[in-house]
Amino acid sequence: MCMNSVHKYASLAALWLFALSVSAQFRMGHSDESPQRKLHFAEVAITNLYVDKVDEEKLVEDAIRGMLDKLDPHSSYLTPKEVEQSNEPLNGNFEGIGVQFNMIEDTLLVIQPVTNGPSEKVGIIAGDRIVSVNDTAIAGVKMSKEEIMKRLRGPKGTKVNLGIVRQGIKDQLKFTVVRDKIPVKSVDATYMIRPGIGFIRIGSFGATTHQEFLESLDQLRRQGMEHLILDLQENGGGYLKAAVDIAEEFLQKGDLIVYTEGRKVPRTEYTANGDGVFRQGKIVVLVDGYTASAAEIVTGAIQDQDRGIVVGRRTFGKGLVQRPIDLPDGSMIRLTIAHYYTPSGRCIQKPYKKGDIRDYAMDMVNRLKSGELTNVDSVHFADSLKYETLRKHRTVYGGGGIMPDEFVPLDTTIYTRFHRELAAKSIVIQQNLRYVDNHRKELQNRWTSFADFKENYEIPKSLLDTIFAEGEKQNIKPKDEAELQKTIPYLSLQLKALIARDLWDMSEYFSVFNEQSEMVKKALEVIQQ
Repeated sequence: MCMNSVHKYASLAALWLFALSVSAQFRMGHSDESPQRKLHFAEVAITNLYVDKVDEEKLVEDAIRGMLDKLDPHSSYLTPKEVEQSNEPLNGNFEGIGVQFNMIEDTLLVIQPVTNGPSEKVGIIAGDRIVSVNDTAIAGVKMSKEEIMKRLRGPKGTKVNLGIVRQGIKDQLKFTVVRDKIPVKSVDATYMIRPGIGFIRIGSFGATTHQEFLESLDQLRRQGMEHLILDLQENGGGYLKAAVDIAEEFLQKGDLIVYTEGRKVPRTEYTANGDGVFRQGKIVVLVDGYTASAAEIVTGAIQDQDRGIVVGRRTFGKGLVQRPIDLPDGSMIRLTIAHYYTPSGRCIQKPYKKGDIRDYAMDMVNRLKSGELTNVDSVHFADSLKYETLRKHRTVYGGGGIMPDEFVPLDTTIYTRFHRELAAKSIVIQQNLRYVDNHRKELQNRWTSFADFKENYEIPKSLLDTIFAEGEKQNIKPKDEAELQKTIPYLSLQLKALIARDLWDMSEYFSVFNEQSEMVKKALEVIQQ
C-alpha cells in the first residue's frame, strides 16, 4: 500500500475516533435525549469535522438566532456592537463632540451645537462645515455617515482636531475639541400650545425621561398650564420604570398602572405612590399605530383609570416583557418572559404566529388595507374583548394595542404623490438645509422672536421653485397643475417647521407643524369642552 493511502486512512480513522470520543464524552452520565447536549454535540462536530473551515462564533450566533426566530417577534439576539447602539438612546447620553448635524451631499453641516457642549465651548457655530477629523478628510470623499460618527465620537476627555469651513472666512479654521458626555433628550418638545394648555411630546422612554418630563411640567406650570396634551405618537417605548414613573405623576395613591405575568414569572403589580405632581387638570394622550410598549403602558393606565382621554388611532400592540440576558462576550439575548396587562386586565400584545415575523411586520399595511386607519367603522372587536374602565365603567377593548376614546382618521391625501417623491429623494430636506445655510444671518436678524416668525413668516417662492427645479432634474414632476397647487400648502408648512427647527429647536418645529395636525386639533377640542 502506498504512503498516500496510509496517510489518508490514518486521517479518516483519527477523525472517526475523535467523533466517537466526543459522543462518548457527552453520553457519559447524561441522557441521550438532552436537547442541550444534542445542540452542544452538533456544534462540536461541525466545528471539528466539517469539510470546510467554519467561523465558530458565527455558527453559535446563527444557532441562537435560529432558536429565537421560532419564538415571538420580540425575542432577539444582539451582538456586542448592537447592544451598545441600542442602549445609547435609552441611557440618556453618549460621548462625543456635541453637535446636531446633517449631510449636504458629502459634507457635514452643523445644524446646532449642543448647548454648553464641547463644540460650543470652543466656538463652533451653526452653519459650520466639518471637513476633516484629525487631519483625515471627511468631506468630498464619499465617507459614510456611520464612519464619520465613529471618528467624531470617543471616550470622554479625549481630544479631536477638527477642520472647519465657515462662510465668509477664507481660510480653514482649526479647533481642538475635548470630547464629553452628550445628553440624548427623549422629550422632543415642550411648549404652551394655547393659554392654559401645555404640550409635551415624548419620543422614547429612557433613563432620563422622567426627570426631563418633570422639568417640562415645571416649565409649563410656571407659564400657567392647567391642562396637558401628552403626545406619544411614534413613541416606540423603552424602559418600564420610566413609563411607571411618568404614569405616577398623573394618578392617585394605590392606582394600578400595569401588571406583568408569565409562565415562570409570577404576577407583579406596579401602583402609583401618590406623590404625582399633575394629579389634577385634564389630560389628552395622542397615539398612533407606532405608539408601542412603554408608551402603551402609560396610555393604558391613563385610560383605564379614567384619568384622561386617548385621541388618535389604535396603538401598535407590543405587550411582551423582555429580560436582557448578558452573554460573556458582551452580546445579549432579549428573551420574552411575560405579558403586560393594563389595570382593567387587557393584554396589550396583539396576536402573532410564532416564527412568522413577516406577517407581524405587515400588520400596519394590513390595517391600512382593511380601512382601520381611515374609518372608525372598519374597526371591529368581539364581545369577548370588552373590558371596563375602573372608575366610570366605560367600555374599552383588548385584543392588542390601545383603542383610543376619540378616533382621528389617517389623512392619506395630505401628501400628494409629487410631495412624497420629492421627500423620498431627500430633495426637500437638502434644499431646506441649503436655504437656511445661505440665509442664516438674514433669518436670525429678521426673526428674533419665534412668536413673530410663527405668525408672519412665509416660505419664499424662490425656495419652492428651487425644490421643483431639482425635482425636475431627477424626473420628479407633478402630473398636472392641480397636483402642484395641492402640494404647495403642506410642503410650505413642512419647510417652515424645518426652518424653525434649524433656527431654534424641536419645540418650535412641533409648534409650527401642530397647527395643521388633525390629531392636535381634536385634542384641543376635547380639552376645551
